[in-house]
Amino acid sequence: MDEAQQRKVLGLLGLGMRGRLAVVGVDRVREAVKGGKVHVAVVAKDASANARQKVDGLLAGRRVPTLEVESAEALGRIAGKQSAAIVGVVDGKLAAGLLAIAASADAGREA
Repeated sequence: MDEAQQRKVLGLLGLGMRGRLAVVGVDRVREAVKGGKVHVAVVAKDASANARQKVDGLLAGRRVPTLEVESAEALGRIAGKQSAAIVGVVDGKLAAGLLAIAASADAGREA
């Protein structure tokens, strides 16, 4: 995902955060994934190995699509925190919008 697409993802995700359509943090995302509520997870590339270990297997096992953004600082900024390793989107329409942005980034790269 290039920088412009990442800005779009973070912008849309920020709107979703204000609408309480997403959960922030490893523990809250794990709970929501176990409850079948997470439609897509947005993970910081620089998240700690410990944080990634706690969620990667669970996300893969439940077949939750994941998007990566460059930094936990950028992800935290839209969540109103200093940093955030992961955000789980619990709204289907918001998740579809985020995946569409990511798909357009992949399609542009292939062309």
